[in-house]
Amino acid sequence: MKYLKVILGLSAITVLWAAEVQVTADKFFADETKKMSVFDGNVKVLKENDKLTAKKVTIEFDEKKQPIRYIATGDAKANMLMKEKKYYAEAEKMTYEPSKSLYVLEKKAFLHDIETDKKVYGEYIRVNQLSGHYEVDGKGGAPVKFIFKVEDQKK
Repeated sequence: MKYLKVILGLSAITVLWAAEVQVTADKFFADETKKMSVFDGNVKVLKENDKLTAKKVTIEFDEKKQPIRYIATGDAKANMLMKEKKYYAEAEKMTYEPSKSLYVLEKKAFLHDIETDKKVYGEYIRVNQLSGHYEVDGKGGAPVKFIFKVEDQKK
């Protein structure tokens, strides 16, 4: 089968929050003992208005089979809502921990606040929605870059 399509309900995987999720991938693997599922090859995750694409997505679960961590690797891209704001993100690796409302983007990381057109670039971007803290680090490579617009006061 070229593509494996998995639609998971409330008792199974609830990728990125709590609603119906559709995951499409070339391959699927689950390990009940390790409490994890791996989607590999052309992965697309859809949940309401959120979309994630990557080469691979690994989902880790707790004892109650609730997701505790989502790890997207390989050209990961996402369109998502964070605190009612629309964002676009890119990185080689993206991790989301729902219980902490924590997003971590690593390697060639980019985060774009679509409404304000603010853009942040770095090797490491950490967004904690609960505290409202953002951390960006160049990790010794290229410098961190923050781009935003300022209205001309002369008008």
